[in-house]
Amino acid sequence: MQQSFAYTIYIKATAEQVWRALTLGAVTRKYWNNHRNASDWGVGSAWLHEDYDDPTVVDAEGIVLESEEPRRLGLTWASADQGGLSSRVTFDLREDGGVVRLVLTHSELEPGSEMDKGVRQGWPVVLSSLKTLLETGDPLPEIWERQGKHWKQRRFATVG
Repeated sequence: MQQSFAYTIYIKATAEQVWRALTLGAVTRKYWNNHRNASDWGVGSAWLHEDYDDPTVVDAEGIVLESEEPRRLGLTWASADQGGLSSRVTFDLREDGGVVRLVLTHSELEPGSEMDKGVRQGWPVVLSSLKTLLETGDPLPEIWERQGKHWKQRRFATVG
């Protein structure tokens, strides 16, 4: 039985600002370990989560399944080091009174897989850094560092 991970965060911003932060490489680079999400974001288009300075280094990739700017973005997600396993990520944005509720759902996860474990540790950090960037102008300090093809958390002990 596959599992899902859902995470909700509230950001003092507009839905358009959050959408741009999710889709523009110049912004993702600031809060996501120097990575960009590259695509034209049309339904059926490919997307890549690639190193900003070396686009030959791709950590995840997939296909855009839904793109309703600035309300909903859905895509498949396959990590380069997960042996072809694919999952699905959906970002739902709802703005009310200058605050955006961003609900991330990462579904179709194999229980106990490295992707499942990584998702549960990674998304809260990424979305917290996104929130901090949009609200203060600066992201969180980088929490992850690359070790070969893998990422290791360098701040905070892993809870689990």
